[in-house]
Amino acid sequence: MTVKQPLRNVAIMAHADAGKTTITEQFLFLCGRTKQPGNVDHGTSQTDFLPVEQERGISVRSAHTSFQWKNTRINLIDTPGHVDFSADVERVMRIPDGVILVISAVEGVQAHTGTLWAALKELGVPVIFFINKIDRMGADCESVLKSIEKELNIRPMCLQEMSGEGDNEVTINGLWNSETRTDRLVEQVVATNEEMLNGYLEGNEPGFTELDRQLAKLIRSCEVFPLLFGSAKMGLGVTALLDAIVDYFPAPGGDPGNPLSALVFGISHDRIMGKIAHVRLYNGKITNRQVILNVTQQVEEKATQVRRIFPGWYDDIGAAEAGDIAGISGFGSVQVGDLLGTVYNNMPALVKLRTPLLTIQVKALNSRDYPALAEAMLELSSEDPALELEWLHEEGELHIKVMGWIQVEVMERILADRFGIAARFENPTVIYKETPTTAGEGFVQYWMPKPCWAIMKFRIEPGERGSGVVYQSIVPVNDVQQKYQNEVERSISGALKQGIKGWEVTDLRVTLIEGEDHTVHSRSGDFAIATPMGIINGLVQTGTTLLEPMIRFQIDAPDDLLGVITSDITRMRGSFESPEMGNGRFILKGIMPFATSIDFPVKLSSRSGGNARISIQFCGYRACSDEQGAIRPYKGISPLDTAKYILKARKAIQ
Repeated sequence: MTVKQPLRNVAIMAHADAGKTTITEQFLFLCGRTKQPGNVDHGTSQTDFLPVEQERGISVRSAHTSFQWKNTRINLIDTPGHVDFSADVERVMRIPDGVILVISAVEGVQAHTGTLWAALKELGVPVIFFINKIDRMGADCESVLKSIEKELNIRPMCLQEMSGEGDNEVTINGLWNSETRTDRLVEQVVATNEEMLNGYLEGNEPGFTELDRQLAKLIRSCEVFPLLFGSAKMGLGVTALLDAIVDYFPAPGGDPGNPLSALVFGISHDRIMGKIAHVRLYNGKITNRQVILNVTQQVEEKATQVRRIFPGWYDDIGAAEAGDIAGISGFGSVQVGDLLGTVYNNMPALVKLRTPLLTIQVKALNSRDYPALAEAMLELSSEDPALELEWLHEEGELHIKVMGWIQVEVMERILADRFGIAARFENPTVIYKETPTTAGEGFVQYWMPKPCWAIMKFRIEPGERGSGVVYQSIVPVNDVQQKYQNEVERSISGALKQGIKGWEVTDLRVTLIEGEDHTVHSRSGDFAIATPMGIINGLVQTGTTLLEPMIRFQIDAPDDLLGVITSDITRMRGSFESPEMGNGRFILKGIMPFATSIDFPVKLSSRSGGNARISIQFCGYRACSDEQGAIRPYKGISPLDTAKYILKARKAIQ
């Protein structure tokens, strides 16, 4: 019987420029994957293999690799650190059994660090903190530890100590090994086990192996979060980090003998094999030429090739088993988030890190490239569903949702490098939303031209802010058959994509209160066509209020800038709390509209000579006037234009 090799699935995460990719390069070098560590600044890192990544020195999408350490195979996912690529990190967060959270010893806890930590805590993923760049001038690990306690509300367990930080001669000393361990750490560990604690109080300290086993148990159950120090650039502390991955992170569960259960967490495209589904297997196995049920889409497809994916290349492994990560080709219809085989009840939830607040149009510089651009954007949106590509065929327009300008610039480069298309992104618009102003009713009578029959009345009411869309039906199945009512429910979200002011409608309750079908003339499609007409009719009756996106901010700046900064915030229609003063600086927290403050971080940096820092985070939508927001025309044919809308819906016109 073949003994299965131990396995760890690990992701490395951080705010941008904390050194994630350099750590990964050291892993690959120490484990014999490369002859020397790659360099991010020189564009030679393995996991930043796209041309745009090599030129910019940043990661723009997650990269997978695999290597051996201490007879354990480690699947590692190196994730982007810039907030513009948060959607990629969201998808990856469901996959690892442990995460290395990297923090720079110079910059400390930054905005995105807090966002990542909150999500990891919510998911219950074991975390090892790694304080990187301890050799750099300005490194202040004591300050970083204090900020971790304050900003992240966690006191990690330091397993090492340093001397000489901020210099190339910095050294790290272990505080937790068979030769050396502090009383403080021993007491922290034994305090969590009654039997060990009683023995310790009686003067019988457990051996290191027993203590370390208990520590591993605490880390895997997220009761303790260890902290290590290092300098990835110097290769300092990286060996200890690899040891910690093997010793303290849990092995993935699952049984290859059980029915297959797998999650598609990513999509990439291969020039020869086409679409590649990146999957995490929770149970069962996948082999070449195996026919697999896509539970989400209820279709069966054949896996033509099972791959282990590396940066820029792959290995045809023929089969993957429970606990592993693999790339599968042959699934033509697969999408991110699909479940394969059978439903897995313990599937990690999808957490939201950031919300796209800009919509932007992409155009081909050469009009003849429009069809190719549309195909390219379809492919890119299948890899990143957060783009929410909107292809308006009648207008010949392509719109996507984006996080910021770096994402836009990267996409321009990808379109040029990968697809050979010169494109530009223009007319960025803040994404507003609508909500009903008052309660009202919407009526639709769709019975001409026959054959068709769908008569409905909806009750539309404002909901609580942030409640989204709540739908219910109180119509008896004797009036409208259940299969038709199911079609109505499926059509609600599409009907609310655009309201009477051109934006998605949210925070409302929709109730189907009356309805009528026909035994001869009614079809399911009739109710799908009629639902948007009834909803938009109701919104005309209720009227709608614009909602604008708001951001929560924290500013750290010198005292002499307090007056001018608070004036700026007031001018931007923002509000703030009383500032915290100390050591010649202040910390100011508050909220402000995204639309009025898009350029504020740049202006703040310029005004302060780079001596002020700001972190921002989306915090929801708030009502605003039409003058403060933006009203846009309906894209496509509005259901209010009943005759033309029906012809379009019935494909009588293009």
